[in-house]
Amino acid sequence: METPNSGSHAAPFDVPNVDHFRFHRPHAHLAPAFGNDRFALKAEAFARFFGTPVFLGAQTVIVAIWIGVNALGFTRFDVYPFILLNLAFSLQAAYAAPLILLAQTRQAARDNAHAEADAQHREALAIANEQRQAIAARNAAQLLELLQRNTELTELTQKLTERVETLTVELHEKLLQKDSRP
Repeated sequence: METPNSGSHAAPFDVPNVDHFRFHRPHAHLAPAFGNDRFALKAEAFARFFGTPVFLGAQTVIVAIWIGVNALGFTRFDVYPFILLNLAFSLQAAYAAPLILLAQTRQAARDNAHAEADAQHREALAIANEQRQAIAARNAAQLLELLQRNTELTELTQKLTERVETLTVELHEKLLQKDSRP
């Protein structure tokens, strides 16, 4: 069975099989922000969860219930000024801030690595484009040379044809003169 590129009728613009992510692969280790182990994946998921509407909504509901239960007197485990609640917020901030900063630092490293890979990719595209332009210029020069040779051959063919016609006429005249003599 003949494939599209296996016969003598190959497409005029065959594209080679190119690994478009070849410049990104050296930076694949930066993909997970905290590493690849279980703790790292959970830490990153936890850091990402801090900025979601679900977290903010859940935290607001919990704080409202906490304050409501203590202010209305249903229980008295954290009375006004809600020191235990402040301690919980401080503990949350103590863990959240470093995780968020670490995630931001790693994201900046990933962004930088991807920007570098993209720059290398653009440079490779520019080089490939220059090579294609050089090939096109070389092909155009060859085509012009072939056209010039074709013109020269056409002119030579015309001159030879005219010469053959002249010689043919001269030969016919000499033959006619020879036949007309007694």
